[in-house]
Amino acid sequence: MEKLYSFFLEHPHIQTDTRALKRGEIFFALKGPNFNGNTYAQKALEDGAAGAVVDEPIGTEGDHIFLVEDVLTTLQQLALHHRKQFKIPFIAITGSNGKTTTKELIHAVLSSTYKTYTTKGNLNNHIGIPLTILSIQKDAEIAIIEMGANHQKEIEAYCTYVLPTHGIINNCGKAHLEGFGGIEGVRKGKGELFDFLANHKGIAFINSDLDYLINMSKRIQHKVYYGNQLGAFQTTIFQNDPLLVLEVDHSTLHQQKIFTNLVGAYNKPNVEAAICVGEYFKIPFDTIRNAIESYVPSNARSQLIEKGSNTIILDAYNANPNSMQAALENFSLQQITKKIVLLGAMMELGEDAIKEHQHIIEQLKQMHFSQVILVGGDFEHTVHPYRFFKHVDDACIWLKNHMPSNSTILIKGSRSMKMEKLLEVL
Repeated sequence: MEKLYSFFLEHPHIQTDTRALKRGEIFFALKGPNFNGNTYAQKALEDGAAGAVVDEPIGTEGDHIFLVEDVLTTLQQLALHHRKQFKIPFIAITGSNGKTTTKELIHAVLSSTYKTYTTKGNLNNHIGIPLTILSIQKDAEIAIIEMGANHQKEIEAYCTYVLPTHGIINNCGKAHLEGFGGIEGVRKGKGELFDFLANHKGIAFINSDLDYLINMSKRIQHKVYYGNQLGAFQTTIFQNDPLLVLEVDHSTLHQQKIFTNLVGAYNKPNVEAAICVGEYFKIPFDTIRNAIESYVPSNARSQLIEKGSNTIILDAYNANPNSMQAALENFSLQQITKKIVLLGAMMELGEDAIKEHQHIIEQLKQMHFSQVILVGGDFEHTVHPYRFFKHVDDACIWLKNHMPSNSTILIKGSRSMKMEKLLEVL
């Protein structure tokens, strides 16, 4: 490992895809169900890679070729070795809904004052997390690592090479029920972060408005609360039509308003988490507020888009029963007349899938939207009065011929449904 790490310090950029390779990067020949990176290693070297890490002989030897037992394990061990060089806060974030938005808001706040490195996009899995750690440079003052998971022991494994000093579980909802085995399984799996913090004297930031998080964190000695139940500040929704405006009542400050660029009351705890973390790291409130107000969401997460006479709320990065319900409730409260809902199906719900989709149907029936269009998956197996398409491409064709106008349109669905395609025709 020392030899590889020394080579990495000389060439501190890693690539796992030859199509994106830049000269001087180290190529890690990962394997997947349908590919074997070892077969591309020679081409990577010919294209200018500084070296290659492989777990099969490639017909080339030298000090720049590292033949290891398993490339993925080596990537994670290299990340751990790099992680151990830093004596700075490493903040781990996980949860069922809103963890990427929470991560982006916290990064906006902390980077206003500290040199902060964080997960790019949602590279929050067994490959993305070590790559994020290895992208952290010597000038780092704080690191933020997002952890996604869909089964038990996944968060536990990430913690072995992230070694978080601080952590947030923003919520535990009905996401990845199939892999976790129900809501209690979700809490157990996400709670592996709190287990690590408890065992290593770490610090947890806890939303005190969620009783189950208070219960899950009982073993943690060092806790910092946010939320109206136990937090140092109280937050209320001042406006939510369509952008969220919060009023913060702080014991040491007069009431302060934060004008966010976020759609949805469900983003309130995400903003509260960013305020809490910012204050913990001694950032003045005015700086925190300015950072939050400057943050503009992207990647189909609560984006507000104006197209012609229509206003579009694009919240199609992912969906599960909790986030779907929250988005619909928020949309139903908007003070506008013509509201159209375009919903894609939810995935990874296991044996509860059809029941959870039917619950969404029953909720829709109570909300009296101008129009509802359903796309794909288990919506096909529900009883409903709405227009249904098996594929988003079919919905696009229909919308071309039935173009809405002067409407506010919510687009929501699981990532695999590719609901953002609807933007191409709207």
